[in-house]
Amino acid sequence: MFRSKFSYSDSKSSYSDLLEDIETGKIESIFFYPRQREIDVLYKNGDKFKIPILYNDQLILEKATENKVDLTVNNSRKEASAANSFASISLFLIFILAIVLILRSTSKLASRAFGFTKNQAKFVTIDDVETRFDDVAGVPEAAEELKEVITFLKEPKKFENLGAKVPKGVLLIGPPGTGKTLLAKAIAGESGVPFLSISASEFVELFVGVGASRVRDLFSKAKEKSPCIIFIDEIDSIGRQRGSGIGGGNDEREQTLNQLLTELDGFADNSGIIVLAATNRPDILDAALLRPGRFDRKIEVMLPDLDGRKKILSVHSLSKPLSSEVDLGYWASRTVGFSGADLANLMNESAIHCARDESKLISDIHIENALDKITIGLRSSLITSPNMKKIIAYNEVGRAIVCAVRNGIESVDKITILPRSGSIGGYTKICPDEDVISSGLISKKLLFSKIEIALAGRAAETIVFGEGEITQCSINDISYATNIVREMVTKYGFSIIGPISMDSDNEMYLGDGLFKRKPLIAENTSSRIDNEIINISKISLNNSIKILKKNRVLLDKLVDILLNQETIDKKLFKLTTSELLKV
Repeated sequence: MFRSKFSYSDSKSSYSDLLEDIETGKIESIFFYPRQREIDVLYKNGDKFKIPILYNDQLILEKATENKVDLTVNNSRKEASAANSFASISLFLIFILAIVLILRSTSKLASRAFGFTKNQAKFVTIDDVETRFDDVAGVPEAAEELKEVITFLKEPKKFENLGAKVPKGVLLIGPPGTGKTLLAKAIAGESGVPFLSISASEFVELFVGVGASRVRDLFSKAKEKSPCIIFIDEIDSIGRQRGSGIGGGNDEREQTLNQLLTELDGFADNSGIIVLAATNRPDILDAALLRPGRFDRKIEVMLPDLDGRKKILSVHSLSKPLSSEVDLGYWASRTVGFSGADLANLMNESAIHCARDESKLISDIHIENALDKITIGLRSSLITSPNMKKIIAYNEVGRAIVCAVRNGIESVDKITILPRSGSIGGYTKICPDEDVISSGLISKKLLFSKIEIALAGRAAETIVFGEGEITQCSINDISYATNIVREMVTKYGFSIIGPISMDSDNEMYLGDGLFKRKPLIAENTSSRIDNEIINISKISLNNSIKILKKNRVLLDKLVDILLNQETIDKKLFKLTTSELLKV
């Protein structure tokens, strides 16, 4: 739209003055805008004004024409029409573009529709995987079992001549991080036969029947490449027990499982195909999946022992510059209960601490800091209150002394009053029992010692500060001890109530509806359980009090050291305790 490009005078001129000035010949030119309520006026003396007029005022036009005043009329209708036309064309082009994009996406969906039921498994060859059995440490028994699987595929005639059948399925069972997937990678690298890898969760989709179709497609591909290994990771996502839910058994997951069962041991011959699966939840798998003829072999990949942990640490330290003073055997002894993944994380965190300190070699201090971070968390803000430090010190030292009496001096790894994330104050690190970790058996004596150690902090506060001055510092330990006592009474039969399991964790409650079950324990029995839990807790607390009273001198000495140094390591604790401890 056209605008006159000149500056305007600050003086004002009225509409009547404008008409008079036009007649008297004072106006040189007028710029008229029909769609606006003002005009630009240029006087012969050089003054310039914006003067308000009526909308589309024709009187001004007539006066200007009669008096031969230079008149410029700027009609904006043409510009508005051009703008409207441009907007219409733009909207039309956008509409056409949107239709094109929709058609393209629809064509892609249509082209993918035929492959929707195809599985997402990837073929892996020996050249694609660098992992070998030499790279897998800490699980020698599982590795030997799996090496035999490779022999089945490479030399099947050796077994067929003796009437033996090649196993159809091998199930790897073990806690998270123990190396099940790593073993599968090692088989892929060692076998020399095609290897199909897929996660069980990739079978199940929103649409019914897709999972079963993908299972069929997976085994069809494997037959074409026979002999072949199929690896299904986290098989529990489709292998759960059927019919355990409320929604019935005709769902997508169960159809997928049914198809998998058929492919493993149905009418069709799948010779030359071995299915390798991994899970850390064998307890929830369907019985039909675990029977011989489907998964003939079950290999337990358990937590590594002392020698296994040392070998795993050696493998993960090959690419890291360790100081010559670092003894991996010592750190293996301090990492009881660690899985292979935990040990790999320990060495990685040690390297990070080393880089943070701008050091060239990873030392024992870096590994110690990494171990503390993994096991007891990051250090939080320091405690500044002397009274609070003293309370926490007596709590931690009390637990350490009772632990030394019940489990031996070697069982205490570290005592600190430096607060860690998620705890009220300090921390007493106790070494797990290697035999318990490896066997999984827990004795009644061990559980009683755990309860006494947990309640030792409250016992120390009671002895030193009195009943009226105890704090909530032991809240987590009391909760931990109560849970152990309850399991002793209701699960393990370690009480005067008798060898009866009265655990009700598996009861199903759905509000106040039809599915709510009645309590399985009589009211009288429930009262006896509560009384027994209270009785065992009180006896354990009194036992801890007796131990600490007998070792009051050691208690005070260790607290003084802890308040001064803030941390007592295993060596210092052993040196101080061996002289004064009274059992």
